[in-house]
Order: sequence, then C-alpha cells, then structure tokens
Amino acid sequence: AVSFNTVQSSGINAEYGIAPVEYSRGQSIEIKSTKVESIHTELPFSYRKLPYCLPAKEINYAENLGEVLHGSRIVNTAYTVNVMQSTSCTQVCQVDLSSNEVNKLIDLIDKDYDVHLILDNLPVARKYASPDGSIELFHRGHKVGQVYKDNVYLYNNFHFKIKYHVGTIPGKFRITGFEVESNSRSGSNSCTQDGTPIMLTKDKAITLSFSYSVEWEEGKIAWASRWDTYLTSATNSQIHWFSIINSLIIVLFLSGLLAMILVRALRRDIAAYNLDEEMDDTYEETGWKLLHGDVMRPPDYCTSLVALIGSGVQLGSTALACIVLSVLGMLSPASRGSLIGAGVSLFFFFGIIGGYYSGRLYRTFKGMAWKRAAFLTSTLYPGLISSTCFILNFLLWHAGSSGAVPFSYMCALLAFWVCVSLPLVFIGFFFGFRKQPYEYSVRTNKIPRPIPSQLWYMRTIPSMLLAGILPFGAVFIELYFIFSAIWENQIYTLFSFLFLVYVILVICCAEIAVVIVYFQLCTENYRWWWKSFFSAAGTGIYVFAYGVFFYWTKLEIVGFTSTVLYLGYTALMSITFGIFTGAIGFFASFLFVRYVYSAVKID
Repeated sequence: AVSFNTVQSSGINAEYGIAPVEYSRGQSIEIKSTKVESIHTELPFSYRKLPYCLPAKEINYAENLGEVLHGSRIVNTAYTVNVMQSTSCTQVCQVDLSSNEVNKLIDLIDKDYDVHLILDNLPVARKYASPDGSIELFHRGHKVGQVYKDNVYLYNNFHFKIKYHVGTIPGKFRITGFEVESNSRSGSNSCTQDGTPIMLTKDKAITLSFSYSVEWEEGKIAWASRWDTYLTSATNSQIHWFSIINSLIIVLFLSGLLAMILVRALRRDIAAYNLDEEMDDTYEETGWKLLHGDVMRPPDYCTSLVALIGSGVQLGSTALACIVLSVLGMLSPASRGSLIGAGVSLFFFFGIIGGYYSGRLYRTFKGMAWKRAAFLTSTLYPGLISSTCFILNFLLWHAGSSGAVPFSYMCALLAFWVCVSLPLVFIGFFFGFRKQPYEYSVRTNKIPRPIPSQLWYMRTIPSMLLAGILPFGAVFIELYFIFSAIWENQIYTLFSFLFLVYVILVICCAEIAVVIVYFQLCTENYRWWWKSFFSAAGTGIYVFAYGVFFYWTKLEIVGFTSTVLYLGYTALMSITFGIFTGAIGFFASFLFVRYVYSAVKID
C-alpha cells in the first residue's frame, strides 16, 4: 500500500488541532501497534500476523479512511506502561514457535521488516548515529530481528524509554518521547541476560519468551515540539533547500527566456500582419493568420477531451487544497492517514468544479449529448484508478497484506463516489453547459482547409517528449523527496517549498504548451486542441521514467508482487500527473489563441 506521511516544518505545531492528553501518576496506558512493514517489499502486515505475545483482551481500534488506504491496522499489544513508574525487566509470555512460524520470522527478518508501535499517538523510534557520528538520528519502529554473518537473530527483549513533560495541571504529565532498544536473549526467561542471543534456524521449532522494561525520563522539549525528533531524521534540510532553490533559479531563467522569445515573435508577427494589410489590399495571408477561419473548429472526440480537462481541473484543485492545508498545519501526522483521507474527500467534492469547466467547454464545442459527456467526465479518471487499484488489491489480498483495502471499505468508497462525486459532477456540468460558451473573435468556415504535411518533431509523440522536459525539470528534485516519503517510509516536511514548485510547474506547463501550439499554428495546422493537452501531459512520461530510475538506483524492492505494485502505483501517479498538467496546457493555449486572433485585423 502506498504511504505518505506528513509533518510540518519547524515553527508550526505538527499536531495542529489536537489537544494534548495529560496523564495522572500511575495511570495505565496501552502500547498499540499500527502495522509491520518493510521498504524492501512495500507489503505491510498487521501486528497480529506475528507470533508474538497476545494481550488478555484483543482490541481492534477504529481506523479512518486514510489509515485503511495507508495499510494501518491499529491493535493493542501485550505491553502496558504506568505513568511515571519505571519497571525492571518483566516477562510477558513464553511462546512455542512451530517450524512454519520460525520460517515466517526468518523471512521477515531477511526482508528487514519494522514493527511500528505507538504510545499516546507518538510512534516509537530507535536511536542511531549519523554516518559521521556527529548527530543522533531516529528511525521509526523497531526491527523484528537482525541478520549477522548469515545467522538470523530474533529480538525478544525491549527497553522502552518514555520522555515526559510536566503538564499545565499539577500532578499531570504529557508524553513527549517514545524510544526503544531491542535485544535478543535466549532461554526460558528473556529477563535473564547471559549474553546468548536467539538464533533462528530454518524448519526448526523453538521455545522462547518475550519481555520488556520501562524507563521514564523528563524530556527537554515541550509537547508541541515532540515531533521535531522525527523531522530532524527525515531528510538533510540543507541539501533540500539548496536543490529547490537551484531548481527554481534554473526554471525561472528558462521560463523567462521562452516567454521573451515568444512575446517578441508574436509582436513582430502581429505588427507585420496589420501593417501589410493597411499598405496593400492584395496582401496574401500566410502562417498562423491563415487559419483564422479554422483555428476554433471543434476538435475530434471532444467528449473525451472535455472529460480529461474536467478531471485535470478536479485534480489540480484537490492538489492545491491539500498543499495549502498542509502548509497551514491542518493535516496532522498525529492523525494518521489525514492527507490521504483529505485528498480522496476533496477530490469527490471538487467534482462540481471539474464538471462546471467540462460543461462550459462542451457548450463551446457545440456538443449536444451533455448527459453522456457529464457521465464520462465523472467516470473516466475514477474508473481508471479504481479498476487498476482493484487489480492491485488482489495482489495484496493474495499476499495477506494489511495494505489490501477491505471489501467493506471498497463498497463505502463506491457509495461515496455514487452518492457524492457523481451528482456533484452532473450539477457542475449542468450549470457550466447552461452558461454562455467561451467567446472568440473569429468565425469558423464551413469547409475545413487542408493541412500541409508536418515535420516529424511536430507530431504528437515527439512533441510530448520535447515539451515534457521543461516542466519535469521544475519538479524532478522535489520528486526525489516525494518518492522517498512514499516508498522509503520517510516523513515529508517542506510543504511550503512544494507550494512554490506547484506554482512553478503551472507556469512551465502553460508556457511550453503555448510554445508548441504557436509552432504548430505557424505550420498551418489548426488542430491544436488535443496537441495543447498532450504537449503538457508529456511530463507524466518523464515522471514514470523517473519512477523506474528511482526503482533501480535507490530502492531495494524484492519479489514479483512488490515490483508489480510499485510499477502499478507509479503508473497511476504518472497518469494523474499527466492529466493535471495537460489541463494546464490546454487552458493556457486556449487563452493564448483567443488573445492572438483578437489582436490582428481579420476581414
């Protein structure tokens, strides 16, 4: 399952809108688990899948939509702590592991699985040193075990260090840190340390015990800053800042250069056309002005085009809203799955915006079957995503992963789409179709003019590849951090930079689409509607190519199922990106063409 963890940058409360819980001395708190996962498989599992000690009463806590799509299954564990009461080693239970259970643990350890525990909504972290040993970093979760010199060892003894801060009420305490140290101890009582670790042997049953100890320590940070530990360990902020600023400077320079060339060429063309007509009535039109009677001719397959444009507007609005909410700190990491849940919900509600723009464009194209166009707008992109995810979900079901969306939640999503998104798209489409069509200053001839043969680089595929380079250059550095957050279980922090990249991406897509359309009109080819969409949508091709590059160079994913899941989700991300950027290119080109042909004198 795809995961995306979000936290705000320093200076903004990472738990905006969440009130701190203040505990009394001696109050009992359960340690919970969200999932067991590895960056080498991307197949999360429930904590209950492990042959660990079970609590006296098993509890499955309610999850929100984002948590379910994230693959989290919150359950209680056999570990409990009492506030402000440090305890020495306590044995939890003794377990007889069968050969099959031993083999399963060996497989999980070989694949470097982490067990994710939470206390007071704070994830457990293990401490480690940076490569140069200068600073301490933290990794969320603890390992199931360790492989050392081809031998597999299981961790069965855990020392929990809980940091606290005195609350505003006397005698009350707030939890500000949750760390763990894992050990491997053999014998019937893992509290007795004789220096011998538990070594697992394939196809060999074993008896062992699990134990834990608790240490309470007063922390130096306040409750509002307790996520800073995870932020410091997320990324190298200096590299991130330098890379983003460097990318912005390059992209702004290239964008300014393209805009200058385009504006100068247009001014020269418009001045020449107007001057020549005033001086000579026998002036013969050439170039893009020759197309004034055909440039606004409705495109072929206009129903599919307006459906894609409406989906792109819907996606762009959703992305912008999620980024703004994240910048404001309203999507808290303490509320797991908040970003995913907000994204799905906003996409459904923003169907009315996508429907409106689709409807008005369809009216402009003189379409008649508006109900069919509205239905296609509401089903094209969601149908592609849901059908692909349904197939990928079968792979997760077959693997027994908690990342598989339960059937009940799939039915709930379907009902949400049918009852909310579908009607909103139809409502928006209806009002957009009733509005006056977009106006332009030229009339369309009844008979279309022939189109001369085109150069090879002006065809659809070459122009997509050429045009997609510039927008991709604006985002490829940021893509590294986003892919790392999704596939390497890291925390993405700098949403303010992501907002800037979003703006730069919109500018670049608009400019490159306008340039491609201008060159096409100069070759006397008036079929620019689809070209404006595909030229900017070509960025999605480079996003997928970068995803493949990231897979080979950065990730260490093993297994056929995991590879198919990665490529499948990456392909969906690339298609989504392409539809969004294509809509930007379409509207920018539409405004450009309207402006250009209104600036020249047409007889």
